Amino acid sequence: MRIVYFGAGAFGLPTLERLTSEHDVVGVVTQPDRPAGRKRRLTPTPIGEWASSHLADTPLFKPENVNDADIRDAVRGIDCDAWVVIAFGQKLGEPLLEDRFAINLHASLLPRWRGAAPINHAIMAGDRVTGNSVITLADRMDAGLVMGQSERTIDPSLTAGELHDLLAADGPDLMLRVLAEKQSDALRPVTQDESLVTIAGKLSRADGWVDLGASAEHCRRRIHGLTPWPGVTIRIGDDQLKVARVEALESGSEEVAGVLIDAASGVIACGEGTSLRLIEVQPAGKRIMAWAEYVRGNPIEVGAVVNGGAPC
Repeated sequence: MRIVYFGAGAFGLPTLERLTSEHDVVGVVTQPDRPAGRKRRLTPTPIGEWASSHLADTPLFKPENVNDADIRDAVRGIDCDAWVVIAFGQKLGEPLLEDRFAINLHASLLPRWRGAAPINHAIMAGDRVTGNSVITLADRMDAGLVMGQSERTIDPSLTAGELHDLLAADGPDLMLRVLAEKQSDALRPVTQDESLVTIAGKLSRADGWVDLGASAEHCRRRIHGLTPWPGVTIRIGDDQLKVARVEALESGSEEVAGVLIDAASGVIACGEGTSLRLIEVQPAGKRIMAWAEYVRGNPIEVGAVVNGGAPC
């Protein structure tokens, strides 16, 4: 099939690579280069960078607004069979989409977790299973017809960043299956059940806190769901740490929630008689390291108060 690909984020890279190897990608639309890093150099999106290196003879568009008339006409002028949209970051308007077969890969089992941060919210909510959905584009966010889905179990040790990469790797097989069903006229679209919709709102740096008065399992979900971004920051005495990985323990404690009860193992008392073990932490301005490595160079006494930064 002849495919025009719309995308910006790294989530869609594995799918773009497979599409290129098994179909004919005849156009790529991504976001403009943006300033990045300390020197604020103009940097292409992951999709733009890959397309420049691997699809040098393929038209590459970087519009500020994909719905502008000149961009719309140029993209619609490309002869193709399907538009594939993954983590693009701009809404495609009706004049642009008119009479096109356009499908989107979304990282949740829709209608659960429509919105900007489905992977994070699935972990924070304690979902045991998530997956990908391929849907048609609709006027309302992520509300299109479901063309196909794939599932993946959420292991308690996974962070949002790790689950992101696993779901990205699952995307190509699902997308290729949907395209094959389109070719063979075997697609059976399913309307989403609006009564089952949940919303995965956009995250910000202000979300980087944890309430240690909640159960250890609740704390684990929040910390892993917000790793690597925006990340959860705690303070132990004068030390400020970003928590990268933890383990929820069932072992009870009579200590007040937020007190360090085992310095060597990094165990903190939480609510409901549970405790949380710090596995990996990141001191300010330094790399991620094991708690045992951190505490060797930064001795901390049992009984130290841990502040998770939870809003009052």
